Amino acid sequence: MLYTLYELFHINILQYISVRAGISFFVAFGLTLLLLPKFMAWAISRKAQQPINKYVPNHADKKNTPTMGGAVFVVATLLSVIITANIFNPYIIAGVITMVGFALVGFKDDLGKILTGDNLKGLTSRGKLILQAIIGVIVTLFLIFVADFPTTIYFPFIKEPVLDISYFAIIFWVVVFLATTNAVNLTDGLDGLATVPSIFSLATLGIIVYITGHHVFSGYLLLPNIEGVGEVTVLASSLSGALLGFLWYNCYPAEIFMGDTGSLAIGGVLAYLAIIGKSEVLLVLVGLIFVIETLSVILQVGSYKIRQKRIFLMAPIHHHFEMKEWAENKIIVRFWMIAFIANIFALITLKLR
Repeated sequence: MLYTLYELFHINILQYISVRAGISFFVAFGLTLLLLPKFMAWAISRKAQQPINKYVPNHADKKNTPTMGGAVFVVATLLSVIITANIFNPYIIAGVITMVGFALVGFKDDLGKILTGDNLKGLTSRGKLILQAIIGVIVTLFLIFVADFPTTIYFPFIKEPVLDISYFAIIFWVVVFLATTNAVNLTDGLDGLATVPSIFSLATLGIIVYITGHHVFSGYLLLPNIEGVGEVTVLASSLSGALLGFLWYNCYPAEIFMGDTGSLAIGGVLAYLAIIGKSEVLLVLVGLIFVIETLSVILQVGSYKIRQKRIFLMAPIHHHFEMKEWAENKIIVRFWMIAFIANIFALITLKLR
């Protein structure tokens, strides 16, 4: 809408991505603050509450907390993007497909859990992966055949592309989508634990995408320059603002949870930003907390199958610290600190090429 105003009436300030990204942040933030209380009241009246896993320690007091709050910040982000972005940009279209597609997969999973009252009775792991893979394939095919997006792969510290993987990019990018969405989903286990690291990651990847789409900045920092990609900064900024609004109610003690609806949508957008910013490898550092949480599960399961011994008291690793009787807020804030430091390092690597 704002971009259309620029085109129709030549309001020059609205042509700048940075201006519209800033506006989108506040629009999404305000919409989320406005809509969440209404959604929470509706969710409580409909008993749309988070089923608690009986194996998770000290979470019994969370059993009446409403869930699926991710639906609110996804809608707020979508409305903000429609208002502020160039909605005909193919990279914006693909980004919206990503966010909404993964949110719908999470919504289906959340709905199954709520209707059965069992945290383990949503989508099966296999069913969830298949649906996620379908969304990933749709987006990657769109990027390659509609947006004509390059299939080259870049590594941190190296200014030239390492290789062109051609149509193997479809497989690689789908793996990136699956890994990231499920990593964010695993991290979403304590009040606000996944929310703030997601905001940090969105900010970092938003900066990278903006630079990638800017021919002057990308040239100075020796990053790839891809025309049109910078517009997706508006999507990253919108989701960041929506998540900050969500954090108002999600911080400890949480009044609402995002559910898989939110965590899968966030993971999908993070993966998408990394792909179009040619930062798939750097995503390991940008999303370090999500990587640590995922590795803790992999190591725990692998160790138990091979040695019949556990490495951690419980996985994902935030539950390990709960079992060691760390205060929940202490775990959350320390994980936020690690995420912040990791993202600062990720931004530093942009200059080291």
